Amino acid sequence: MMKIIKHSGHKVPFDKEKLKSSLKRSGASSDLIKESLAEIEKQMYDGITTKEIYKLAFEILKKASSGHAARYNIRLALQMLGPAGFFFEKFISKLYAADGFKTKLNLTLQGKCVSHEVDIAVMKNNKITMIECKFHGSKEGSSDVKVPMYILSRFNDLKAIKHTIFSNSETIDSCIIVTNNRFTKDAQDFANCSGISILSWDYPQDNNLKNIIDRRALYPITCLTTLSMIEKEKLLILDQILVKDLISAPDSLSKIGLSQNRIKNILNEAAEICKHR
Repeated sequence: MMKIIKHSGHKVPFDKEKLKSSLKRSGASSDLIKESLAEIEKQMYDGITTKEIYKLAFEILKKASSGHAARYNIRLALQMLGPAGFFFEKFISKLYAADGFKTKLNLTLQGKCVSHEVDIAVMKNNKITMIECKFHGSKEGSSDVKVPMYILSRFNDLKAIKHTIFSNSETIDSCIIVTNNRFTKDAQDFANCSGISILSWDYPQDNNLKNIIDRRALYPITCLTTLSMIEKEKLLILDQILVKDLISAPDSLSKIGLSQNRIKNILNEAAEICKHR
């Protein structure tokens, strides 16, 4: 069986079904998926890296549709919300706001013992949840058991007293930890045992980040293939986080100095990405 090399340097057997699933998630048709797999397999060799396979798939999809390529690019697009992860926190806040939550970012709250910086607080049905974001700048980074252990102690200190977040005299009812990559098995087990919720690229199985993003078409602007990285950074600074933001507020594209022809191409790609769902 052909072996491929992961980002970590480990050699693993090539998983055709995994590649097929990622192509399907891009919105590609059955025929395009079949053609793409055939073309990729034709160019593969023992010891090819996952990065090279990704590049092959991306280029094939881009020739067919920039929208397919953009959706295939989601995980890398989340990594582009760094390097510090502040824009990733804004992105997560947008996901919750789209689901009807009130949100606040970057809070400093006094606990029973010490004060704590909280990435995001969200409220729905008068229940408040604190959200802590763990951003990883590379695909192989993962959050281990120390992360939920540490955040549990902070949550326990904060939930012990009342706060002023959205109004006066509020309590924090629950805690969620979100990462753009993965949690280790120990981290998952500890979180589940201690009552903390966790959300990652592929966990929980049926309601993970990739599913939420696809289901609600809440794509980060960093997935767009018609924008350069510098242009993406300029838009993020203008608080344009989601592709949907660009469609509803296209003036931001003029603000960063793009021509009308470029703007038209970018908005066409944005519409194609969101139309998929």
